[in-house]
Amino acid sequence: MDSREQILQKSAEAKELYLPHISVDPVVFGFDQNELKVLLVRMNYKKQWLLPGGYVRRDDDLDEAVVRVLKDRAGVTEVFLEEFGVFGRKNRSQLYFDEFDDTLFQKQRFISVGYYALYNSSEIYPVADDVSEACEWVYLRQLPEIVLGMDHREIIEKALLTLREKISTKPIGYNLMPEKFTLPELQKLYEAILGKSLNRGNFYRKIKNLNVLKKLNEQRYVGAHRSPDLYSFDMENYEKALENGLNNW
Repeated sequence: MDSREQILQKSAEAKELYLPHISVDPVVFGFDQNELKVLLVRMNYKKQWLLPGGYVRRDDDLDEAVVRVLKDRAGVTEVFLEEFGVFGRKNRSQLYFDEFDDTLFQKQRFISVGYYALYNSSEIYPVADDVSEACEWVYLRQLPEIVLGMDHREIIEKALLTLREKISTKPIGYNLMPEKFTLPELQKLYEAILGKSLNRGNFYRKIKNLNVLKKLNEQRYVGAHRSPDLYSFDMENYEKALENGLNNW
């Protein structure tokens, strides 16, 4: 079955399963080699990259739908997900499926709810679904070099902006960092999110004052006279900060 026939078949099934005109698009951020990356699928149709989004079943709650879609499209489970925006530019779906008749389910006008997710990318191996030829992590610096379908570049940019705004009010890192890490490694994460360098002394002072870290009785040897202390997140305080916000950042 070629990609066009596959889309037509999916359209017939979708009309029975899903609500019309509403979809979800999760932006899953990972952190690796001191850089942020995002999870994308490359579609069989048109060979363009898209977010691993999908449609809302008739018996779904919206938050349930995005969890299911992320699992079905990319094999990703147990992520922190937060809604960040609604996207409804006209023709966002119609132009992508311009080769098809207007009765195609996927070609209808869809309002999409965006969610962002944070994930330790070393802990999962994405799995492409049957309408995609690939599901891969792509570094943000690589995005200008690839063709992104629909308005998904705009959605990723809005998710990153939201993450940058949240970083001053909520703790960041648990879903992105390994269990044990150094302060320089955590600083690299913040710098990758913010897109700028941070003063080391100021960052160390601020991050320690948040009271979300636990210093371990361990060090990491990185060279002669260089053995930085290891830290982990204090999950009780981290969860409180997620709920109540940060007061000292």
